[in-house]
Amino acid sequence: MENSAKSVLRFCPSLCVTHACNLSCVYCYQKHSAGEHMSLEVARQSIDWIFSHVPDYADGVEIDFIGGEPLLEFPLIKEIVNYVCGKQPDIPFIFFATTNGTLLDDEMKAWFSDHHSCFCLGLSLDGTRATHNHNRCNSFDAIDIDFFLRNWPEEGVKMTLSEYSLGHLAKDVKYLHSLGFKDVGGVNLYEGTFDWDKDEYLTILIPQLAMLADYYAEHDTLHPCQLFDKDLSVCESQTKDRKKWCGIGTGTPFFDVDGRRYPCSFVTPMTFTQDELERILATDFSNDENFIDEECLNDCYIYPICPQCSGANYMINKTFKKRNRSKCRIQKLVVLFIADMEARRIAKNPKRYDEIKLYHTIEAIKKIREAYLGMFEAFMVNAN
Repeated sequence: MENSAKSVLRFCPSLCVTHACNLSCVYCYQKHSAGEHMSLEVARQSIDWIFSHVPDYADGVEIDFIGGEPLLEFPLIKEIVNYVCGKQPDIPFIFFATTNGTLLDDEMKAWFSDHHSCFCLGLSLDGTRATHNHNRCNSFDAIDIDFFLRNWPEEGVKMTLSEYSLGHLAKDVKYLHSLGFKDVGGVNLYEGTFDWDKDEYLTILIPQLAMLADYYAEHDTLHPCQLFDKDLSVCESQTKDRKKWCGIGTGTPFFDVDGRRYPCSFVTPMTFTQDELERILATDFSNDENFIDEECLNDCYIYPICPQCSGANYMINKTFKKRNRSKCRIQKLVVLFIADMEARRIAKNPKRYDEIKLYHTIEAIKKIREAYLGMFEAFMVNAN
């Protein structure tokens, strides 16, 4: 058996082992039900399907366990891992689960430590004790943070922004780095019907982004958090292709607790009604044209680096072809501060990129400033 955490092009199916969760986070968009969980028989059938449908492009398989809170079904997870290992697939594979970390007992810790080379356990952690407790049910002190750092030092944490988090963003990100997490991933504006386009949010966010730009410019060898981890050069060097942003429906199959297969971990009965799911499942997911927002593609300079969740777009607009516009200004504001960070990193170390990427990055910085600085000048004055 060969397991690898280094596969570049992975097939990433998900198994929903339970709809239940022991927390009720402020930004959760899912409907939880304590009585619904996956049986071992359904899990085995799902695994058999996965390894018989690995796409030709994939050089590895990442099996993700999802909930709810997946560790509520820890005995089932162990059985599934044993089943996959017993099959001895002829392609590298790895297991992954994101957890809130509150359920880990000594037995679980011992098992995950023994399997850390083939099972990566990611942690949801929203920042300091105060921020995390506000967002995630006062659960900070129930988490053994050192356990994650010891076993998966390169994995980092998943951090989600709420309305409360915006005013503490820089402090929270820097705190997570100070704990020893090299990667602060998943710094995302949470999905759902929340309106991120309010002027007050821009005013709150500007000083936070300025502090992060200062921090990453000073610590120029530190990998930026996901919010700042954008390659500006691709806006200049790559032609805008007509490809969907994510692997929905083709590379990210989601198996619900009853074994029914859905396009991704967002498009599930925990998020959508049955009528909505039937309309969604009628989509031709192999046709990327069904996911192209023509206005964004043709008119937005930062289209190649603007993250989008297709499922969230459908939740808001009832179509995959229109992006959620409530995040447009914030995404442009973030990129403006990324440009500032990159300019200072380049000034500090001009040889950080090869000549071609350096040229494209500098051109992107100039065009981003020209396009967006005027849009936010009034907000910057108010923020100061």
